Amino acid sequence: MHNERVDQVKVLSPTGMLGAGFPEATIERGLELGADVISVDAGSTDSGPYYLGASQPKTTRAAVARDLRVLLKAAAGAQIPLIVGSCGTSGTDSGVDWVADIVADVLADEGLDLRVARIYSEQDKDALLKSMEEGRVHALPPLGELRPDTVRSCTHIVGVMGHEPIVAALEAGAQVVLAGRATDTAIAAAYPMMKGMPAGPTWHAAKIIECGGQCTSNPRAGGVLATIDAEGFTIEPLDPTVACTPILVAAHMLYETVNPFEMREPDGTLDVREAVYTALDERIVRVEGSQFHVADQHTIKLEGARVTGYETMSFSAIRDPHILANIDDWAGLMRTMIRQRVEQTIGLSEDKYAFDLRLYGHNAILGDLDPAAGPPREVGVMLLVNAPDQNTATAVAKIANPLMLHLPTADMDFLPSLAFPTSPAETERGAAYEFVLHHVVDSITPTGMFRTEIEEASHHG
Repeated sequence: MHNERVDQVKVLSPTGMLGAGFPEATIERGLELGADVISVDAGSTDSGPYYLGASQPKTTRAAVARDLRVLLKAAAGAQIPLIVGSCGTSGTDSGVDWVADIVADVLADEGLDLRVARIYSEQDKDALLKSMEEGRVHALPPLGELRPDTVRSCTHIVGVMGHEPIVAALEAGAQVVLAGRATDTAIAAAYPMMKGMPAGPTWHAAKIIECGGQCTSNPRAGGVLATIDAEGFTIEPLDPTVACTPILVAAHMLYETVNPFEMREPDGTLDVREAVYTALDERIVRVEGSQFHVADQHTIKLEGARVTGYETMSFSAIRDPHILANIDDWAGLMRTMIRQRVEQTIGLSEDKYAFDLRLYGHNAILGDLDPAAGPPREVGVMLLVNAPDQNTATAVAKIANPLMLHLPTADMDFLPSLAFPTSPAETERGAAYEFVLHHVVDSITPTGMFRTEIEEASHHG
């Protein structure tokens, strides 16, 4: 029975990102240690808004298929569930279907017979506008009140689910759960919560193992196993040559959190102020004292992206020591010349397009904060143009082309030759996107904003 209570639950986290790879031996080791469930994250917002805006996966199909083949065979052999969250990178409906298609291929290839649930997290704009009218949508800092036109401008909007829709799918008999956008922790917390483990240790353990082996002495060596019980949890690397230490485990609460002692989930807040981290031996850590405070109002966070324009990129390289000795003045001249030439050539004023000039090797990363003194040895100049349409963006980049190739400093009496690494020099990047939603919706029920479909197992060996 799915809902029978147990003394402990062992969660196997193979990697921080489905498709990133892991040694197959670490999965075998996790099964030997008695894993009750395999949970793996397949998505992120770390790589920017394109993947949500365009509903495209960051990972390649071959890498996802490789990882899923190992995990599906392991789950089937051990008769334990496999939970995948934020399918297709951003958790859009097509991302869930993309992963589901790969799963179906693997199941057919391997002759495996597993019930697969798809949980869809994309949000209907009209339903969101109705929630706004009802006063159930609230801004998270630093954004202000959500405007209807912002919702309408998004190409895709997802709600970030907690553990509840995943639990519902497991209780309905799913052996493989493919979730749309979910909190990284909900994926690992769902099965232990269903089995009656306490919320404090469960959510804390889920946070520590969300990135696989990142909480270990060698993050490249594979994942970890968390054993959650009534008093706390232990965490052990799946590679026997790798260690967890109290510092490494505690440090993961600093990762991707606003507050190192608290983390908000849809149904409440994890509080680790009283947590005590103890080394049981050289490589296994025990954690006790984690608490969870249930919120008065269950909330679902929204993520949405929209097109900001179309981009064309050009790249040139400078090795001329005189230009490099005066690189900031040269870049200032370049910016002025581009604006002037665009106005002269196609009559476009500055408010009709935008461009960014980044000096890699000088200050492209830190800007004015860069502590380095003295001229750089070589600099890569990246021009990134954004305009309302692709043709305009490319036209601006092409107008800049002679400048990117031959612009001298103000005191040079000849034209230098700089270096384009590609021909043509301009690369059309297509639509550019921005995140525009940082808001939550007051939930009516924890599962109400999500749709679940469970397929009957149909592949027989």
